[in-house]
Amino acid sequence: MSTALSGLTHSLTSNLRQSGIFVAFVAIFILFAVMNPNFLSPTNLTNIVLQYSYVLVLAIGMLFVIVLAQIDLSVGSVVALTGAVSAVLVIKQGMPWWVGVLAALATGLVVGAWQGFWVAFVGIPGFIVTLAGMLLFRGLTYTVLENVSLSPFPSQYQFIANGFLNGLFGGAGIDIFTLVIFGVGILGFAVSQWRSRASRIAYNQHVPALWLFILKILAIAVVVMWFGTQLAQNRGLPVVLIILAILVIVYGLVAGRTVFGRHIYAIGGNISAASLSGVNVRMVTFWVYVNMGILAAVAGVIYSSRMNGAQPSAGNMFELDAIAACFIGGASTTGGIGRIGGAMVGGLIMAVLSNGMQLMGASTSTQQMVKGLVLLLAVAFDVYNKRRGGARAA
Repeated sequence: MSTALSGLTHSLTSNLRQSGIFVAFVAIFILFAVMNPNFLSPTNLTNIVLQYSYVLVLAIGMLFVIVLAQIDLSVGSVVALTGAVSAVLVIKQGMPWWVGVLAALATGLVVGAWQGFWVAFVGIPGFIVTLAGMLLFRGLTYTVLENVSLSPFPSQYQFIANGFLNGLFGGAGIDIFTLVIFGVGILGFAVSQWRSRASRIAYNQHVPALWLFILKILAIAVVVMWFGTQLAQNRGLPVVLIILAILVIVYGLVAGRTVFGRHIYAIGGNISAASLSGVNVRMVTFWVYVNMGILAAVAGVIYSSRMNGAQPSAGNMFELDAIAACFIGGASTTGGIGRIGGAMVGGLIMAVLSNGMQLMGASTSTQQMVKGLVLLLAVAFDVYNKRRGGARAA
């Protein structure tokens, strides 16, 4: 009994920040479910996915930038610019929808390369470069759109953010295909976690007790299948959720299992040591910003598809939501620490807070104040952990 309790205590305290974020997310979710029964309705849960997916896409790219000990304040303007480029080509010029998507991605790549050049090779801090970019790309958006909104997009383009895959395997009142996809996802997650555990054991690293590991997998499986069932009872599997899942898997592998990912964490942890170890700091920094530009373009396509048009003011304050998602999800303000899963949970906390307060009729000002306080507390907790760790080391 004492061994099991010790294992549980070590598991919870070894990564207090991540554990606390998950507990906070569950608590916030339950709070809004109790206060407003409509919060758990299949329609509302589907709307949360549709309305906040682009913020989660931005958070993936922003996490890499923050882990690198940099920042990107321009992503909201890049979302607007890429959506504007796509709208001009598809709506105004009458080109196929996929041309607009490719043009938006190309624009994001060029933007990322532009900012990466100034940060990596000229040596200007990312804060200054992207602050300038925020103004520059917003101005370009107004120029491209000629200060007017463009709409509507063709149905194929709208399908990106508003489409659903359902009825493929039949099902009366509930979409079987959605349940199958979620079941496969859980199986893949369980296999991945088991392999990770086996690898840690092989290197004589501490792992939680087997019963605790199984309990964790079962708990996650129950929650995920419940969520999948809710979606299956509404309109089925959102296309945008598939896009987001692919990005999370790919970037999770990049962060944890590639040389490039390890170099990002090494630079953020100690840039001098990384440089002395042979890491090409300039090229890694450059490609991190290129990646951020591309993901901002993906978010721009999703957002313009969701809104069925492009507006000069699109993407306003998106950068702050993406940054907040990363910090709330456990990323360190000094770089070197952060995980894709944590950023996703941080983004979901922001999404649930916004959606729950909207259902309760809270004003925009109240929503902003609450999210600001949540961000402040998350960063304060990070600072507290660092000071406590430093005190123990001393």
